[in-house]
Amino acid sequence: MSLPTNITLSFHPKLNRISKGKELRDGLSAVTQIADTLWVVNDEGTSLERLAPIKSLKPGIKAFGCHERFPLADFLRLPQKKVKGSKNQPEVDVEGLTHADGYLWLVGSHSLIRPKPTLDEGTKRARQQLYQVNWRGNRYLLARIPVEETNAIPTLVKKAMRDGKKLVAAQLRGDDRGNDLTKALRQDEHLGLFLGIPGKDNGFDIEGLAVAGKRIFLGLRGPVLRGWAVILELELKANGKRPSLLQLKPIGPKGGRYRKHFLQLAGLGVRDLCVQGPDLLILAGPTMSLEGPVKVFRWKGGADPKGECMVGKKDLVCLLEVPHGDDVGHAEGMTLFSLDGGQVGSLMVVYDSIPKKRQSDDGTVTVDLFPLAGKLSWR
Repeated sequence: MSLPTNITLSFHPKLNRISKGKELRDGLSAVTQIADTLWVVNDEGTSLERLAPIKSLKPGIKAFGCHERFPLADFLRLPQKKVKGSKNQPEVDVEGLTHADGYLWLVGSHSLIRPKPTLDEGTKRARQQLYQVNWRGNRYLLARIPVEETNAIPTLVKKAMRDGKKLVAAQLRGDDRGNDLTKALRQDEHLGLFLGIPGKDNGFDIEGLAVAGKRIFLGLRGPVLRGWAVILELELKANGKRPSLLQLKPIGPKGGRYRKHFLQLAGLGVRDLCVQGPDLLILAGPTMSLEGPVKVFRWKGGADPKGECMVGKKDLVCLLEVPHGDDVGHAEGMTLFSLDGGQVGSLMVVYDSIPKKRQSDDGTVTVDLFPLAGKLSWR
């Protein structure tokens, strides 16, 4: 197993706290690199966070800080209103980030919630908590926001021009009960029944996002069906009358609005995706709330599949095993990483449930950088 290098991320103390007892740095669910900046998100928040290089820890390795926040409500319509008596909007549960063709893309989990039972109020109350299933409307978000340089640093804007083409912040058409994707999946023979099951119960749960040309890839943490994980492939177009809305284009069999790819990932679900040239890199981990192996696989040709695929284990290359456990955290997101705009030779992994040993000072946390073998010349 390749040994990782620690990279330090420093968040502004005044922006680090999300809620009582919860800090931004305690759990990072997604990461992507744009030029020399890193963009990260906490799945319990409603914003994206930009970090820029601040100093060298050793030759070629940088720490990141200069923290700037970008509230999603400044660019997109969050379907769910504030809960009465709360100062904050309900979480978006962003689980995937990627940068492609002038846009920062993001996706929410689209998952239902079952509360964690506690015995503090007795077994009767705990049993009640176990049958409660809730939804959070802001989780039904698949969107893109234009990126442009301001003072030589990438920033988010509502509108931008790129090569004579207007870029507009837009999201998949939907509301606080779902969107065009969940509507299309309701009658799906493999996934339809899982839309009503919470994500932590092997229900429908998006946790990976990658973009290759016109194709959008969504990795599912769940369901895992008889040991086979699922990746959805979509193609989107802007609504002709409302450019701020995206619609699903026909792409699947018989004019369907999605393709399904099944992958034998050793019984694991997808936790994140990255495009690397013609290939798709897959961060895979347990679908349920338990400790288990975390691995990165390469699906050769996965960024341009020819029709729907069944990808057996012989067609998947395990690139590395990612540390896991209470002393490390739970691997949630990854991005291909280069230093000073050079050749990509590393994979950055960020974690949720980050232990205190990875935190120092106010707002600082470490993430991992893994070397990848072979010639890696794509971004």
